[in-house]
Amino acid sequence: MSIFSRMTDIINSNLNSLLDQAEDPQKMIRLIIQEMEDTLVEVRSSSVRVLADRKFAERRRQQVLEEAQSWEQKAKLAISKGREDLARAALQEKRAIEEEVEGVAAELKATDDHIEQLNKEIGQLQQKLSDAKAKQKAILMRGKTVESRIKVKRQMHREALDTAFQRFDQFERRMDSLEGQLESMDLGRQVAPDLASEIEALEEDELINDELARLKQEMGAAQESQAAQSE
Repeated sequence: MSIFSRMTDIINSNLNSLLDQAEDPQKMIRLIIQEMEDTLVEVRSSSVRVLADRKFAERRRQQVLEEAQSWEQKAKLAISKGREDLARAALQEKRAIEEEVEGVAAELKATDDHIEQLNKEIGQLQQKLSDAKAKQKAILMRGKTVESRIKVKRQMHREALDTAFQRFDQFERRMDSLEGQLESMDLGRQVAPDLASEIEALEEDELINDELARLKQEMGAAQESQAAQSE
């Protein structure tokens, strides 16, 4: 993913605007920093080549200057020997070399301007890179702060839930206690089912005994009446 298409895009970029438009600011700032660092490497590599070209051009300029001086010395020698024709030819060679010197000088001037521009751009790029890294640090710190606040809120929420559960447990224990008190008030008011059955059995047995005694009495009276009639 390329965020910037050229060097001027980086230099003229608005980091805040880019991050505001990003769905994931942390990911975006990482991509921006990576692209800036890659661009910085490319620009530095280009600067190395330009500086090397300048050194070569400077050496070439020195060489042609020496050649021009050499032809001038040859022209002077020819004049001293009365050979003006040779002196004229030497000066023509010198003039041709001087034109080359002018060309090399122009090349050096263009190279120096390029180096100056590269130096300026590198400085601007480094400043943008520093700004981006500072922005990244701020985003990370902001993220940690938000995470910390969320953690605190979750902890508070957890504590609130724990408190609610504790209160509910206390309420249940209170209800159990009240129900226990209510049940204790009814103790002794009810006879155990087996004891009640025994008492009922005794009552029924007493009724049977009474009924049996009544029948015996009636039968005894009947026998006495029969015996009296037979006499």
